[in-house]
Amino acid sequence: MSDSALDAAGSSLPLPPSRRAAAPRSQSEARADSAGKEHVIDAMRGFAALLVAYFHCRQVEWVGMQAFHQSVGHSFSLSTIAAYLTFPIAWGSAGVPIFFVISGYCIHRGGALRLAKNPDYRLDTGNFWVRRFARIYPVLLAALVLTFALDWVSLQLPPVNHKIREIGLQAFLVNLFSLQGVAGKTFGSNGALWTLSLEVQLYAIYPLLFALRRRLGMTSVLAIVAAINVVSAYVLERHDIQFFTSYWFSWTLGAWIADARARATPDARSSAWLYVLAAAFVALGCAAFHFGQYGAFQLWAVGFAFYLHKALERPVGDKADKSGGLGTRFLSRLGDFSFSLYLIHLPIFVLLSSILFRSSLQMSIWPSFGYMLVAVPVAYVFYRLVELPAMKWSASFKPKGAMKQG
Repeated sequence: MSDSALDAAGSSLPLPPSRRAAAPRSQSEARADSAGKEHVIDAMRGFAALLVAYFHCRQVEWVGMQAFHQSVGHSFSLSTIAAYLTFPIAWGSAGVPIFFVISGYCIHRGGALRLAKNPDYRLDTGNFWVRRFARIYPVLLAALVLTFALDWVSLQLPPVNHKIREIGLQAFLVNLFSLQGVAGKTFGSNGALWTLSLEVQLYAIYPLLFALRRRLGMTSVLAIVAAINVVSAYVLERHDIQFFTSYWFSWTLGAWIADARARATPDARSSAWLYVLAAAFVALGCAAFHFGQYGAFQLWAVGFAFYLHKALERPVGDKADKSGGLGTRFLSRLGDFSFSLYLIHLPIFVLLSSILFRSSLQMSIWPSFGYMLVAVPVAYVFYRLVELPAMKWSASFKPKGAMKQG
């Protein structure tokens, strides 16, 4: 749910002469290193999108593991094996905190690098907000219109799928102005939009976080945000009010990683135990999920932050990168249009279920795979037609300093 371009804040710093005269070899290495880091981010983003999409797909199409096991789960067949193999997807909502951590990293990375070079650097707040608006709102508007169109068709095929909520003008405007979770529910069947309001709120508050970073340092900011997160969870989340302060910590973890990486030396390496900690927190999140999604979200965010911090240290072209092979490349390509897939997958699944099965849950797991084979290509087309032009439009707004350099 964030730009594939890591430099989200834009540049307003002229490079000193010594930087401009850098050796071609070092510039080439820097570009290669940046591309490698982008590959890690895209692969994680692709994995998260696939995880969340199929998590919702099973909910819309399948009867669920318990009903399946009680009915036909004791038979031995390819269909039964396939159904049981999807068991880990029960924790598929773990993909959402991945998006939050990555978003915080991507948004802050450009500013963190500039602060590392020039402690007096100030964020161009107006430019940042304009670029975020241009990046998000054309895509959100198109997704809302598409959701309305698909849900309208689904509503003509009773019985109506329980996933479809209000699709009137009020619900449309609540979601367009990113007020879902505070002033209303998500639009129609597109329940995944609950995170979009939080993202917009996080973008709105980012200049304040950046200013605090300049004065206090990122570790102090992270501690303050953690305290706010705890209070917000107690005051708001338990009353089913979803506001950015309840999820701010996960996003700021990503920003902290960006800051730490910007100040680290190129050959700095942290302990491999970070991977162990990552696995431990992810496992704790899966256990906590039984008691509630919110606690699991926070634990998963910490786990994925540990993983990201260590994975970004991986040298370009090392054995770990090469061993990923086709799977890693596929996830990286999927990461390019993960935002589009995230925004439109649910109404597609609901429409397919309404047309094919009149919204009744199926005992067979196979249709869910077919649903995914429809949603992914449609999301790619949506990305090419809507999201990519929005990205280019966003990039066209140059910071004042960058325009002076040109």
